[in-house]
Amino acid sequence: MSEKRIGVCNLCEAICGLELTVEGDRVTAVRGNKDDPLSRGHICPKGVAIGDIHADPDRLRRPVRRVGDAWLEIGWDEAFDLVADGLAKAINDHGRDALGIYLGNPNVHSLGSMTHGTAMVKTLRTRNKFSATSVDQLPHQLLAHLLYGHQLMLPIPDLDRTSYFLVFGANPMASNGSLMTVPDFPNRLRALHDRGGRMVVLDPRRTETAKVADEHHFVRPGTDAWILLAMLRTVLSEGLASPPAYVDGLREVTDAISTFTPELAERASGLAAEEILRLAREFAGAEGAAAYGRIGVSTTRFGTVAQWAVQLLNLVTGNLDQVGGTMFTSPAIDAVGTGLIGRGHHDVWRSRVRGLPEFGGELPVAVLTEEIETPGEGQVRALLTLSGNPVLSTPDGARLERAVEGLDFMAAVDIYVNETTQHADVILPPTTALERDHYDLVFHVLAVRNTARFTPAVFDKGRDQRHDWEIYREIALRTSARLKQRKPLRKRLTERMRLTLSPTFLIGMLLRTGKAGVTISDLRKHPSGVDLGPLQPDQLPGRLQTADGRIDTAPTLVLDDVARLLEEALPESGELLLIGRRHKQDCNSWMHNSERLTKGQPRHQLMMNGTDLTERGIADGSTVTVRSRVGEVRVEVSATDDMMPGVVSLPHGYGHQRDGVLMGRAREVVGVSINDLTDPERLDVSGNAALSGVPVTVSASRS
Repeated sequence: MSEKRIGVCNLCEAICGLELTVEGDRVTAVRGNKDDPLSRGHICPKGVAIGDIHADPDRLRRPVRRVGDAWLEIGWDEAFDLVADGLAKAINDHGRDALGIYLGNPNVHSLGSMTHGTAMVKTLRTRNKFSATSVDQLPHQLLAHLLYGHQLMLPIPDLDRTSYFLVFGANPMASNGSLMTVPDFPNRLRALHDRGGRMVVLDPRRTETAKVADEHHFVRPGTDAWILLAMLRTVLSEGLASPPAYVDGLREVTDAISTFTPELAERASGLAAEEILRLAREFAGAEGAAAYGRIGVSTTRFGTVAQWAVQLLNLVTGNLDQVGGTMFTSPAIDAVGTGLIGRGHHDVWRSRVRGLPEFGGELPVAVLTEEIETPGEGQVRALLTLSGNPVLSTPDGARLERAVEGLDFMAAVDIYVNETTQHADVILPPTTALERDHYDLVFHVLAVRNTARFTPAVFDKGRDQRHDWEIYREIALRTSARLKQRKPLRKRLTERMRLTLSPTFLIGMLLRTGKAGVTISDLRKHPSGVDLGPLQPDQLPGRLQTADGRIDTAPTLVLDDVARLLEEALPESGELLLIGRRHKQDCNSWMHNSERLTKGQPRHQLMMNGTDLTERGIADGSTVTVRSRVGEVRVEVSATDDMMPGVVSLPHGYGHQRDGVLMGRAREVVGVSINDLTDPERLDVSGNAALSGVPVTVSASRS
């Protein structure tokens, strides 16, 4: 007998509400929940497929231990002890930094990971911590820290009231927003047009978002910084600026960007100088405008400068903290104000080999391979991955895989034997989305409307299953008990108590201390969520977390990088630059085991402008070899006018045809890993990997 249940899709940042039809322990139908005040009935293909993960026969449900080339199911106590023994041995024999930890993107989508995963990591005290943050969003968090005083103080476009939405390197039609939680983007865009507003997109590919924009302009990958600085220069030099009174440093900014003329930006980007001037003047003159840059901007060699210019463009035109511009949310649980997530810090220590600075306690993941390979004190000898697949997700994944194979010990908290976890000694599988309670601690902070929603588990966990927070608790406590250098008793007791409280209990406590007046009892009575209203203006300077309560627009780190940008060589004529892309059906590297999401027309091809193919004598649909400084791949090529000449594109998250991967459907999905081509030497000043704009050559493959 079937029944209806309220659920949530926490597979991407849109956090859409779901209506599930359930029969026994199976999901038989999924619809968008029209009563959800944020998603309003919207659902994408990933949400429809959420039951596929729960039912996946390849999903691990009990711990496994690698014995030779085989996997043996073992009990939880044995598994926890094996992991604790392996981690503690590395630390006891070689020091705390001999342990490396990598946190993948799914952690931020799990309540238990947010409340207990980070707490566990802190107990292990290693400086060799890495995460997906330095793959795609570190410039945002660094700038939020430098400008506003907290790494999660990210101004959100007031999309429901803006009149001019200016988009750099983002594709919300496919992503549902990124560092901007915006479910139902298509209808929100229609509403923008209905009220006479406009959306302008700058991107080297005519993306799904670009195709529905009022204007789309091709720009060379990695050159957004030149365009944005030229626009900012125009606003400041033509008297179009109206900055708030709590802003410092604009004179230094004006001097630093004085040479970034529209003509220079045209030579770098390919976008005409007169168009740059027009866009700057239109943006400054609009009644409520919001500039937004995302992955295509962040994952470049000057991502921090570009994102800084996005922030300043909103600020100096008077659009920060104003209706229709960009604003800070007022969530029921304020991860900024509660201290749940730290303010962030920069350059407190540096990586051992290359000397790159940490941010917020994490090192750039681009240095992980060298920290494993290079002998000496502090060499990473054991690795713990938490819901991550860095072999497919981080630069030069092929080299990282070779490095991981040489580790003394590796453990993973994951539901799959994937390209990375296949090298683990032990894998501990947590429950999945439908088997655990959920509250979005981060994405309510990043949403285009203030809402709150608590979603109880749809299914009970099995007797022999463990939630992620229970796994993290056991790893922390058992490893700490094995360390030679024991912590003080009071600290050990505090950690034990903190890790023993359930995530749901902690959410109840945090809601009671919030300013929204919403309790967990209220949310249980309204499982579709509670509407807390539109984003509110005029929160600044009161909400600033900076020491003096003001915004310094001229951080030394950024101005020094502006000077470096002036010295950057402009793109060479005839050079091909590689960019990534995403699809609605994909979720990074981990949802290709769903037949529902991978059937139909293949999406793995190298996209390339027809002119570039003709110049190289390459036939559409043929197999080509793509080479970069670090590697090469063979893949089919597809000719399309959607690509800017001189730019080629591969999707992220493909390349599952590796021996040892136990994901049956994913192994059948054709495609290569773009990160076998991306270069760990190419970094932004923040340490973020410059995955976009990688120089490559493309040639016809020999049979």
